[in-house]
Amino acid sequence: QVHLVESGGGLVQAGGSLRLSCAASGRSFSGNVMGWFRQAPGKEREFVAGIKWNTGATYYEDSVKGRFTISRDNAENTAYLQMNSLKPEDTAVYYCAAGRNTLFVITTNPDSYAYWGQGTQVTVSS
Repeated sequence: QVHLVESGGGLVQAGGSLRLSCAASGRSFSGNVMGWFRQAPGKEREFVAGIKWNTGATYYEDSVKGRFTISRDNAENTAYLQMNSLKPEDTAVYYCAAGRNTLFVITTNPDSYAYWGQGTQVTVSS
């Protein structure tokens, strides 16, 4: 079983920055994919960014390219989402997710991820 805990959310003004963390426990992520998703009120959960744990390869949703950076610390079993130049439309609950050992490609489909954190609120004021 994998347990994910997010932290780092909060309230920030437009143009500001936040860094989210996702600490994983239960097993190492030598072959897994981890992703960040977000869900705004009244909207579906959407993919934000993903990373392949062993290679560090990344993939981003178009609206966050150039502003958000996903990274990981293998030794700490922690993934990060650095968010810069935040906009009010980035306001949402942000979730980290991890795939099972059978998931080897970054996918934007939330149904492909087996493990989820509890979420952390990010609010960007205009």
